[in-house]
Amino acid sequence: MKILTSELSSLLYNEGASLVGFGDISALDYQGFTSCVALAVKIPAGVIAGIKDGPSREYFEQYNALNAKLDALSELAAGYLSEHGCRALAQTTTAVAESAGYRTPMPHKTCATRAGLGWIGKSALLVTEEYGPALRLSSVLTDAEFDSVSEPIDHSRCGSCTACASACPGHAINGALWDVNAPRESLVDVEACRKAARALAWELLGEQITLCGKCIETCPYTRAYLKKENVL
Repeated sequence: MKILTSELSSLLYNEGASLVGFGDISALDYQGFTSCVALAVKIPAGVIAGIKDGPSREYFEQYNALNAKLDALSELAAGYLSEHGCRALAQTTTAVAESAGYRTPMPHKTCATRAGLGWIGKSALLVTEEYGPALRLSSVLTDAEFDSVSEPIDHSRCGSCTACASACPGHAINGALWDVNAPRESLVDVEACRKAARALAWELLGEQITLCGKCIETCPYTRAYLKKENVL
């Protein structure tokens, strides 16, 4: 039985998802999962506007709130799929373990590009037409057969823009364009990014966390979102 994407997406949008996509991940050969549900919740425009000079307390608090919201959405989607006889894994914050190299086995960003939500920017973050990279992500892996899946996005749409690279306090972004075969290391020096972000978070918040946001705030797609919300 094919799962109706319109029904599941309506359920998720009604519960607060900002973007929902369905993708084919069969070529990735991961634990027998053949499809994915990609989920995104936008970071409020006012919160993003408030990190022009670095991470704010409100931005820090939003991370926890949005993670909890995404966990609930992914569990809702997985429950729906299970009720329809499908195998489903909600990739919640408690279910997904980050490796020593700051990686996860099946990244939310990979699911998002397979589901057509956006592309990987020069910052190595997912960039969307609607919100830029001002999003938090989650995903559900499944063996469900959906009635339709989106066309995957395999190439960057950042063009010659260097806004995120110029704004990066750690000079971690080298300005390379992503494609589906590009490793993360070809885009960003992860250690330099983390070092700068942790220094900023300690200086501005007194928190020993990795939090910056400059590449998010400065992206032209984010700026368009802020303008649309009348906060820029």
